[in-house]
Amino acid sequence: MPIYTAISGRNVSKGTMKSLYVLFKPKTSPAKISFPTDLQSSPNESHFISLIHSCKDTVTLRRVYAHILRRSILTSRVASQLVSCSSLLKSPDYSLSIFRYSKEKNLFTFNALIRGLTENARFECSLRHFIMMQRLGVRPDQLTFPFVLKSNSKLGFRWLGKALHAATVKDCVDCDSFVRVSLVDMYAKNKGLKYAYQVFDESPEGIKKESVLLWNVLINGYCRVKNMQMATTLFGSMPERNSGSWSTLIKGYVDSGELKRAKQCFELMQEKNVVSWTTLVNGFSQNGDYETAISIYFEMVEKGMKPNEYTVAAVLSACSKSGALESGIRVHSYVLDNGFKLDRAIGTALVDMYAKCGEVDCAANVFSKMGVKDILSWTAMIQGWAIHGRFQQAILCFREMMYSGEKPDEVVFLAVLTACLNSGEVDLGINFFDSMMLDYEIEPTLKHYVVVVDLLGRAGKLNEAHELIENMPIKPDLTTWAALYRACKAHNSNRKSEMVSQNLVEIDPELRGSYIFLDKRYAAAKGKHQDVENRRLPLHKIVKERCKGWSYIELDGQLNKFVAGENSHKQVQEIRLKLEEIVSLAVVRGYIPGADWSIHDIEEEEKENVTGIHSEKLVLALGLLRTAPGTVIRIVKNLRICGDCHSLMKYVSKISQREILLRDARQFHHFKDGSCSCGDYW
Repeated sequence: MPIYTAISGRNVSKGTMKSLYVLFKPKTSPAKISFPTDLQSSPNESHFISLIHSCKDTVTLRRVYAHILRRSILTSRVASQLVSCSSLLKSPDYSLSIFRYSKEKNLFTFNALIRGLTENARFECSLRHFIMMQRLGVRPDQLTFPFVLKSNSKLGFRWLGKALHAATVKDCVDCDSFVRVSLVDMYAKNKGLKYAYQVFDESPEGIKKESVLLWNVLINGYCRVKNMQMATTLFGSMPERNSGSWSTLIKGYVDSGELKRAKQCFELMQEKNVVSWTTLVNGFSQNGDYETAISIYFEMVEKGMKPNEYTVAAVLSACSKSGALESGIRVHSYVLDNGFKLDRAIGTALVDMYAKCGEVDCAANVFSKMGVKDILSWTAMIQGWAIHGRFQQAILCFREMMYSGEKPDEVVFLAVLTACLNSGEVDLGINFFDSMMLDYEIEPTLKHYVVVVDLLGRAGKLNEAHELIENMPIKPDLTTWAALYRACKAHNSNRKSEMVSQNLVEIDPELRGSYIFLDKRYAAAKGKHQDVENRRLPLHKIVKERCKGWSYIELDGQLNKFVAGENSHKQVQEIRLKLEEIVSLAVVRGYIPGADWSIHDIEEEEKENVTGIHSEKLVLALGLLRTAPGTVIRIVKNLRICGDCHSLMKYVSKISQREILLRDARQFHHFKDGSCSCGDYW
């Protein structure tokens, strides 16, 4: 085999290699290899192995490999080091090329390759080379099986897992502590907890006593299936615990929604580390308790524990979801003051936070300073422009992403379609939808179809929207028909509304929104409002058991959360009086309370209707009470704002001469001087 083939893994001529090098020559020259004087005269393995480990990139490694081939000292020891180094440099294909050219394929080269492939997520390839190893008569050892078992745990082949377990017994390595841990971990991750526990239970007492990791992986297995009783029992039986044991149990409680138990477990830890703090911050954020997540983060910083990039990303996620701009700015300051890089994790989290807290231009500023951008970074920025109705910037950002070589996925297209929807760009939106399917072969999800139905409905193309729903390859759900319903109501198409109502009932006759929709139409047509209320009473219990609407407002760096009909706030009386005052002033100006509920309450709004005053009204009243005149009032709501609240916000923005920035489940509403940025279509 020519040297060029061995180095590049491809059959090319010397002339072609030279041309390719000129075309793709790196801007900065690769590190020059300095060979010691004694190496130039009498090369040996040790010198070349030292050079291999000094390589910082694959270009340098290829040069070293070329010298090794020229001097004909590609022994199995050197080959295994080359494979290991190439794998560490994230070049598994080059590792395979080196392995294939190596004449002596023994245990060391196989172990190096299998480990490298596993660590580079080439799990199937790792298993294939394990099978090759067996066929060539090379006997695996205790260093082979942990990586083979890990590959299989990722692929989830239960039958192969049992075969590998049998192989560990056959090769007399099943009692090795690392092999034992890998077996328990594989069974736990492949829905075989019974076997995982059996392997653990049959382990020698010496391993049980000395291997904390063995206990940890089994506890993690029970935590993954939310069997916290068994996990807690095992945790209590441990002869020794480390920080990983505590963090595993805390994460188990968090994932099971037992936040109180997670906090209690955390407080019992004698030595808290960054992993346990991060687990708690992320857990409270993922379970919707954003206020606690943010407070835990700042408590962590005050106690001198330095957060890592995962902690920062977790707390910024809590800030973005709750609209906690002041807290987000404090986190950003900490990032800048402590030398964190605006990498893909932190940079993307900051872009998302600023965009969702209403400062999309700040998000763009952070985005421009990011060195490396991935698909998540581009998506966050495009989505940020989209929810603010900044169509031109969203499309420009999408084009820049394309020019950078990043291939769009279904989430990027959803963000672009949202930008088209919020700006009324119907034709362009349809073009993007078609391009997603035809040019990129991405199958649309229900979310894509809902946005396109909304887009067509907004333009009054009700027949086209209806035809799209009827021809969808996916069965339309309530949200899809609700999008068409809103369009019918907005364009006063009563006949089509009647047809949509029947489809809604057919989807789920017990779904409250469908009945309430019919009730309101019945009431409007017949004037029998009391009959409607009587029919609604049996549904109240169902509604109260479901998710309520909530709203957040951040005041003086502290989050204030309200649910519909909130009565527990310490300023509840003042809030109610202020709300009555602003409603009265709005009525004088022409506001009619409750006159515009029907368009948006078919699916979401009824979560609040039966429980009292909507949460965003209460938050608005508190904002007017606690902020100085001229201050922008920022509100975050988990549901789509109803027509009544939307109307009130417009009147209040004019009466109080305040800007109100409200983010609902779909987009931002910028209320100013009696109008809204959405143009009263949302």
